[in-house]
Amino acid sequence: MKTLVLLAFAAVYVIWGSTYLAIRVGIESFPPFVLAGIRHVTAGLVLYAVFRRKTGIRPTGAHWWTAAVTGFMLLFIGNGGVSWAEQTVPSGIAALLVATVSLWLVIFDWLRPGGIRPVARVTFGLLLGFGGLVLLVGPAHLGGSERVDLRGAGVLMVASLAWAWGSLYSKHRDKPAAPMLNAAMQSFAGGVVLLMAAALTGEFHGFHFAAVSIRSWLALVYLIGFGSGIGFSAYVFILEKSTPARVGTYAFVNPVVALFLGWLILAEPLTLRTILAAGVILTAVILVITAPHPTPARVKESLPAPGEA
Repeated sequence: MKTLVLLAFAAVYVIWGSTYLAIRVGIESFPPFVLAGIRHVTAGLVLYAVFRRKTGIRPTGAHWWTAAVTGFMLLFIGNGGVSWAEQTVPSGIAALLVATVSLWLVIFDWLRPGGIRPVARVTFGLLLGFGGLVLLVGPAHLGGSERVDLRGAGVLMVASLAWAWGSLYSKHRDKPAAPMLNAAMQSFAGGVVLLMAAALTGEFHGFHFAAVSIRSWLALVYLIGFGSGIGFSAYVFILEKSTPARVGTYAFVNPVVALFLGWLILAEPLTLRTILAAGVILTAVILVITAPHPTPARVKESLPAPGEA
């Protein structure tokens, strides 16, 4: 069992960290909303069929409404935003910006009625994290490197905000008792909205599946099978076999994996600006996640970050 737990952690660390790279390769041929839509509709249909049969749970109308709203926030705005932003933002930087989901979760949970006020350590982590964001997108020239594309960075911030809000919304609404069935419903609902957005924005105009490269097809298959299948299954498994604090470590391991893979495979530059901002932001995330405050329910019931689900 210990070996299975270790393998599951490795899957969550490496596979989810690599999804940012797979998205970047996928949008070389697929329009971003088309890529994300096909990914999540396919994964949602397969997982729903499996876990609807396995659990015997018949989702109610309230369950589907929660799945629709959460899928819209997490997968359309969240994951769809990441897919769109990676047209101009390197995959490693995208993962680094998405790591701020942990910071937004604390802020939103604090601002809601009856919310939890952050302790001093968490407050310092929040300030440090947003300082890292300023470092990443602020100075026009730093260490001989240009700042991140502001439009892409802005979309990633909106994606992170939507992911945090959607996670908290899902936590307090009616949903199936089986987490995997709930995730399948969210994936399908979000995927449908993504494909509708692709149609409304004209992404299907002039797009031909025959023109998609082999590596983009492989990226899509990887996102469906590994990112949404194996990765999420491993996540659910370690939720049951490990502590919330250990599970939460994926939030600061994934960006490191994404930065390394982007540099190794796509030759994305690791500049002084990137290294400094990564150090600041990931330190902030570690401070927030490991701080002694009551977060088990939030960690256990929230879903992975936008590029990962």
